[in-house]
Amino acid sequence: MKTFLSVASHILSCALSFGVANSISAQTLAKATSRPAPSKSHTQVASTGFLSRQPNATSERNTPVEPAYPLVPGNNAILRNGIAYAPSNAPACVKSAIWAVNTICRKPFLLGGGHRSFSAVGYDCSGTVSFALHHAGGLNEPLVARDLMHYGDPGAGRWITVLANREHTYILIAGLRLDTTDFRYGSHAGPRWHGYLRLGRGFEVRHPVGL
Repeated sequence: MKTFLSVASHILSCALSFGVANSISAQTLAKATSRPAPSKSHTQVASTGFLSRQPNATSERNTPVEPAYPLVPGNNAILRNGIAYAPSNAPACVKSAIWAVNTICRKPFLLGGGHRSFSAVGYDCSGTVSFALHHAGGLNEPLVARDLMHYGDPGAGRWITVLANREHTYILIAGLRLDTTDFRYGSHAGPRWHGYLRLGRGFEVRHPVGL
C-alpha cells in the first residue's frame, strides 16, 4: 500500500511540474511575440539612390566661375566669355559701372526696358546706357536716347563716352562697347559687351563730367 501511494504521489508531482513549466513557457512566448520591433537607428546610411542623384563635387570644382569683381592691370577693359574685366587704373566709379553691367549683360532686349527703373527684366538701348551711367554715379533717373544727346559734356571722355541720336544710343567704357544692337549679326541682342567698336556717324558724342 505504501508503495502504491508513493508511486501515485510521484506521478502527481510530475504532472504539476509539467503544468507549471507549460504555463511559464506560454507566458514567455506571449511576451516575446508582443514585444515591439526595435526602432531604426538615426545613424543609418542613406539610400544609395539618393546619393547617386547628387551633383558630382569633382565636376563642379572643374567648372570655371567668373569672379564677382573681375580686374585686369592697365587702362583698358578686356572681354572674356561675355564678361568685362575692369582695368585696375580706372577710377572706382568706372569699375563699379563695369561690374554692375556684367549683372545684366545676358538679359534680353526689351523695348522700354530700364525706363521706369534701373532694375528690369530686360533693357533697350537707352535703358542700358542709363543703367551704366547710374552705376558710374552720373545719373539719378533713366533717360531716353534723345535726352542722352545732351548729356554731360560734349566730346569723347577719358573713360566713358556716350553716343546718342534720336533713335539709338550706346556707350564706350574703358575701350569696350556696351550696346543692345549687334551690328555684326544684325539683331537686337540686349545688353552686351563688344570688343569691336562701330562708327559713330550721326551720333552726338558726350561724356560724364570728369570722366
